[in-house]
Amino acid sequence: MESKAVAERVERIAEACADDAADATTIEAALIAARDATAWIDAHQAVLIATLEATSSFPEAVIASAATTSIAAAGRCRDRAATLAAMPNLAEALADGAITAQHIDAVTRGSRQLPADRRDDLFDRVESLAAVAEAGTIDQFRKRVELEVRRLQSGDGIDRLERQRRNTRLTTWVDDDGMWNLRGRFDPVTGVRLASRLEQAVETLFAEATPDGCPTDPVEKKQFLAAGALIGLLDESGGVSRPGRPEFVVVVDADLDAGGRPGPVAEWSIPVEIPARVLAELAGTADIHAVVVRNGVVLHAPGELDLGRTTRLANRAQRRALRGLHRCCAIPGCDVRSDRCALHHVVWWRHGGRTDLANLIPVCSRHHTQIHHDGWVVELGPNRELTLRLPDGTVRATGPPGRRHAA
Repeated sequence: MESKAVAERVERIAEACADDAADATTIEAALIAARDATAWIDAHQAVLIATLEATSSFPEAVIASAATTSIAAAGRCRDRAATLAAMPNLAEALADGAITAQHIDAVTRGSRQLPADRRDDLFDRVESLAAVAEAGTIDQFRKRVELEVRRLQSGDGIDRLERQRRNTRLTTWVDDDGMWNLRGRFDPVTGVRLASRLEQAVETLFAEATPDGCPTDPVEKKQFLAAGALIGLLDESGGVSRPGRPEFVVVVDADLDAGGRPGPVAEWSIPVEIPARVLAELAGTADIHAVVVRNGVVLHAPGELDLGRTTRLANRAQRRALRGLHRCCAIPGCDVRSDRCALHHVVWWRHGGRTDLANLIPVCSRHHTQIHHDGWVVELGPNRELTLRLPDGTVRATGPPGRRHAA
């Protein structure tokens, strides 16, 4: 689609928006025009990002700045650009408005399920499916991509169960309603064990009485009871010898305020929003730890914070202290929460680095990979001032990770 055709579509959209008496046919045509124009923009954005790759060591930062978005969102744009670069037929279809960016994202997600040496095979197969993408819905195309992924997995010579065990994942997030969500993928053997344990817990806990608030719809009732059974497994009544105890971290920021006066700030470091009254009740049964920080330095934190060369893995006390210092990934501009980050040795372990608090920073998985494989160099000052040196000579720096100003 030429730029002139894009301009015509933009004009059609503007005319429909300005027409208070526009009928359904006119509005539908404008929506189609908006889809075509958006696809053209997405395709050309991918071309720009591919060009940027050759000139910037930290393209996500440039993308995020230009689009006023987060580093994580910029990373997703970069992934889409990489997928399009591998599939010129679909890139052309996107530029013509025949498909949408959602089709490309479906391929990107599918490719992540395959080892790196099999992804080109997937791209080759999907390239021949351009007509399917143009004629079908996004759901139909996504299912076809998933089918191709399964075919490649079944023919890769790797034992399926072992591959499934390697693909075990558990993720958590908080939705817009403030609900804490849990989603997991497990191999079939583990799945059978978990399902059996939950079924036993449902029978044990709810055999004689249905709990208050239980839905009457059969499907929702089953889901509600399963959630209750999982909660029950955390308690002694669920058959676990040690009841589950929540852990709260109270972070006390003893930094100076804007007027140069001491102004300690205390906050609960918990991943979800909990009403004050309920939080107070939980505090009576929770493990509560205080972490005191000032100007990027931990003044107090419970547990052993320096492990030296005894182990490569950080302990719980170190993770707790670092959550007190960093809300997010330590890389400038990244908003991935610290509890979702890996702990990186600033002086690498294999280079003699120590598992001490002063040598550890939280880094998201994407930036951890770039540090280890793309030549990024991280330096940490005495107050955790971070300096990031990129292969192209760019230097990005931050001051101490103050809690007041954390993202």
